[in-house]
Amino acid sequence: MQARLICLGMAGLVLAIATACGSTRSTAEDVASRPAPRTSASYVLAQGEIVTLAPSVTLKLERVNDSRCKKGAVCVWAGYISYSFVLADQQGSTSFVLAEDMPGAGKTVTRNGLTFTLLGMEPAEAPSLKAPAPDYRVSLRVTISQPT
Repeated sequence: MQARLICLGMAGLVLAIATACGSTRSTAEDVASRPAPRTSASYVLAQGEIVTLAPSVTLKLERVNDSRCKKGAVCVWAGYISYSFVLADQQGSTSFVLAEDMPGAGKTVTRNGLTFTLLGMEPAEAPSLKAPAPDYRVSLRVTISQPT
């Protein structure tokens, strides 16, 4: 796990070094004006969509499970919406779930040196009773985890 973290962190360092090597002269002002390597990014995914996080590292929104009480229905519980993801890399794949109100799941999870945080969802409200299933979208932040 730490090897993956080091590889992801090193990717930003390699880009910074490559940029510096393109110039024969570098001043302190040039160095100060360069942006720091990115350690996080935000994504919006639809069900079935795959995003590349790094070379050979992908994240797929595998499934959306919406058990929230539909508008116009009589329910004994409010329900919840959860998002099932698959993180794949050269070593294989791992699954995890993000949800706000689901027992046994949370808004944040860490896998393979990356922390995934649920930011939001569309639609935010449960659909009407007889409405077709909406085109769900989930927003999440992916951050390189700091070693402890």
